[in-house]
Amino acid sequence: MSDMASNGEGVITSIEDLKAIYGDAADASIAKVTTALTPEYRQMIEIAPFVALATVGAEGLDCSPRGDLGGVVRVKDDSTLLLPDWRGNNRIDSLINIVRDPRVALMFLIPGSTTTMRVNGRAIVSAAPSLLQSFEMDGKHPRTVAIVTIDEVYFQCARALMRSELWNADRFVDPKTLPTPGQLLKSAKEDFDAKTYDHEWPVRAAKTMW
Repeated sequence: MSDMASNGEGVITSIEDLKAIYGDAADASIAKVTTALTPEYRQMIEIAPFVALATVGAEGLDCSPRGDLGGVVRVKDDSTLLLPDWRGNNRIDSLINIVRDPRVALMFLIPGSTTTMRVNGRAIVSAAPSLLQSFEMDGKHPRTVAIVTIDEVYFQCARALMRSELWNADRFVDPKTLPTPGQLLKSAKEDFDAKTYDHEWPVRAAKTMW
């Protein structure tokens, strides 16, 4: 913690103080919020292959990356999204949170676009056989599907993605300059066999994508 934060200097403690710094929200930032998908909002969400799913539980907050070929969610109707839970690490942090507290937030990313879509709503977790079968991929099915009821949906200002140049290939980081998954695990657990994990991981991932 910085010295300024530890001694309280500059810490904002009221909404009034925040408003004094930022002023009122622009009209467009309020007008863009709807309680159901517009045709244009639906088009953006249906094409997004990646979403960050935020949930809340007794232990705190969780944010989980979710991705799929084509669209990461299926739009059931203008107020409902279906998010299949494909193979992962079985921590199921997000699902545990949802069954205890239905509040969720989703942020969709579309490669090449600087516009993100955001959804706030409530979710339930379903293991209905017919629903799972409807998501068949390579003969496999998700074990559960999160059914998200939209409370509000809107698009996000593009400045964050523009500033970061997220889709600029000239700024992509060479993965070889970063720690490997095995090295990351070893940094958390000193006696972990990073070399074996990194050797086996590509084949294991390819076989367990769905």
